[in-house]
Amino acid sequence: MDSFLSNLVGSFSTGAAGNPTVAMMEAAFAHHQLPWRYVNCEVEADDLAAAVDGARAMGWSGFNCSIPHKQAVIRHLDGLGESARLCQAVNCVVRERHDDGTERWVGHNTDGIGFLRSFRQVSDPEGRNVLLIGSGGAAHAIAVELALAGAAGVAVASRNATTAASLARLINTASPGVGTVAPWSHDSSEAGLPSVAVGGGIDVVVQATPVGMAPDVEDAIHLDWSSARQRVSAADVVINPPLTRFLSIAGEHGAVLLDGTGMLVNQAAENIKHWTGVDADLTVLRDTLEATF
Repeated sequence: MDSFLSNLVGSFSTGAAGNPTVAMMEAAFAHHQLPWRYVNCEVEADDLAAAVDGARAMGWSGFNCSIPHKQAVIRHLDGLGESARLCQAVNCVVRERHDDGTERWVGHNTDGIGFLRSFRQVSDPEGRNVLLIGSGGAAHAIAVELALAGAAGVAVASRNATTAASLARLINTASPGVGTVAPWSHDSSEAGLPSVAVGGGIDVVVQATPVGMAPDVEDAIHLDWSSARQRVSAADVVINPPLTRFLSIAGEHGAVLLDGTGMLVNQAAENIKHWTGVDADLTVLRDTLEATF
């Protein structure tokens, strides 16, 4: 008789209703005939420990975590994979079972590799100078992967000067001398938003914050493009909407655009590989994601 017990995974985040990952995962599981289910969960910061304990108690096989849990979740795990250890951020947790009957919850980071695989469809990061906006979990993962891929420089711009400096130092553990802190001005032409200059030496601008995510689709960190070189690549990690205001403005200045959907598709495939061992069909993931928009 077939088992009626599914392997459970899911996502813990705040603002979970706007996360389309569940649609991609369920489509992939169905396509590959895997007895797995993905549950999207709204988890506030104060409830993260209880959520992790609950997943353990219910025998979940792992989970994703997103804003604001990518760094806070580390203290609730038993270990970290190499990517998560380097960038000190986790977006994919895997329950590892051992022959002696013990289990360990190990955190991985698939954001960075997902971004890198997507970015390589439009450009090679090797030798490029990158302006990275943000210093949170996604920014950490992307910065480390860009440094490892041979970026000439990664300048971090963040409203939090302390975390920007910390991330720059972290980048330099992956590739010495690459990480720096970019100026973050609070004098902006847009009320309440800071301004960051895109200097003439910048080849790539990566917007790695939630600014511009639905429902606040008109928001964008103000960038001064007046000194930018021609054909800068502009990438955004926000996936809802795919064409953010940041990307629209960058396009008006002649930038080559990369939205967040490729990053999400590639990291979703990497998550499925971690959990199930199956190489997910990228076309199924992408078509499902595009259909949600």
